[in-house]
Amino acid sequence: MNIRRASEKDIDSLIKLLQEVLEIHANIRPDIFISGTTKYTRGDLLEKLANDEEPIFVAVDENDEVMGYAFCALKHQPFSTNMVPFKSLYIDDLCVDSNYRGQHIGEQLFEYVKAEAKRLGCYEATLAVWAGNDGAERFYEKIGMKTKERIMEYIL
Repeated sequence: MNIRRASEKDIDSLIKLLQEVLEIHANIRPDIFISGTTKYTRGDLLEKLANDEEPIFVAVDENDEVMGYAFCALKHQPFSTNMVPFKSLYIDDLCVDSNYRGQHIGEQLFEYVKAEAKRLGCYEATLAVWAGNDGAERFYEKIGMKTKERIMEYIL
């Protein structure tokens, strides 16, 4: 297995995996997510591939086929004057193809993202996980992530 920056040739595989993730979220929150859609379009992905502030990393097999991805975004703190300034690498989305789960690909993607974050001078790597996505939450806790804050809602 190899981990590298995604390229234009990976777009079809990225879209397939984005569809997998969307269906997980649509099953958890059909009031928010629209089944049969994806988070990003082909055009969005082309823009992201060219943006060093939003790197996409892919785990590929020996045939250079995508097995998983990590969409990331550099964030610059503070959000207000009462916070210490720092950089963060936000993991916008992390997915391993359902055919390859259980082979530690997600862990290796996370380790790669952590190394990239360090290389970029980031203080932390962060992500958000939807309530109800218990498998993802267990995975993130297993690889050492801790809850930093929670967003709560009251549906009107």
